[in-house]
Amino acid sequence: MNIFITGGTGLIGKKLISALLQAQHQITLLTRNEEKARSIFPQKTLKFLTALSTLNNLDEFDVVINLAGEPIFAKRWTASQKTKLFDSRINLTKQLVSLINAGVNPPRLISGSATGIYGDQPTQALNETSPINPHTFTAKLCHSWESTALQAKTKVCILRTGMVLSLDGGALEKMLPLYYWNLAGPLSSGKQYWSWIALEDMVSGILFLLSHTECQGIYNFVSPQPITNQAFNRQLSQVLKRCALFPVPKFALKFVLGERANMLLESQYVLPKRLIEAGFTFQYENLTQYLTALFPQK
Repeated sequence: MNIFITGGTGLIGKKLISALLQAQHQITLLTRNEEKARSIFPQKTLKFLTALSTLNNLDEFDVVINLAGEPIFAKRWTASQKTKLFDSRINLTKQLVSLINAGVNPPRLISGSATGIYGDQPTQALNETSPINPHTFTAKLCHSWESTALQAKTKVCILRTGMVLSLDGGALEKMLPLYYWNLAGPLSSGKQYWSWIALEDMVSGILFLLSHTECQGIYNFVSPQPITNQAFNRQLSQVLKRCALFPVPKFALKFVLGERANMLLESQYVLPKRLIEAGFTFQYENLTQYLTALFPQK
């Protein structure tokens, strides 16, 4: 396939592009920093594009994979940072949709989103048909992102992604120092459910959608086994053989992280109903199984 990708230098994008190149797909990567992208991907077969304005449409591509977006947890959510988070997702997606709709042979679109769209729903299991909670910042962001992508006049797959776990970056990498220093513990009550996915399954799931051209609509990209923050803390500390007995109260999280703390405190028991129904098989359904694979000698 001839594939156009945005967000290719992020945690998911890097792993995905490596898998696509190994499968001998043709890749064009949209990047603001070609020098940085070339240092990450030295393969001569990869093409780079620095501006969408050079294109009239996207007819030459079979699929567009849209993963770009300002990292959501990296900085405090000031008014200007919220604008940046919106613009980096919605404005780029608008441009892609416009180019897709300008063609006569449009590519399929696989576009990012997140389970944050469900908001805090502690009392029920959530699948792709469950109601969303439009009142939180992350829910509004994801809703706008999805609504924009779904305006494309082609087959669209939306990836509602949970917490992506990997040693190569993301949430787990940021947590590990606290565990190694024996300073970790449950967050607030620890009863809130976290919906997570192994990076390997995230990439495999995207490859699954690529090969199953009949797929379209919303897909939850999460493990079939969500876990409470308390159980997550216990299992990770056991695998690492570290103490994790320092609970962090809600007010402390709010003080340190501001509004971003909601991402850690909201409870979302999200299930990948449509992925499983489509025939996708997870390599890592269980958190202990995945942590054991990540830390085999611990």
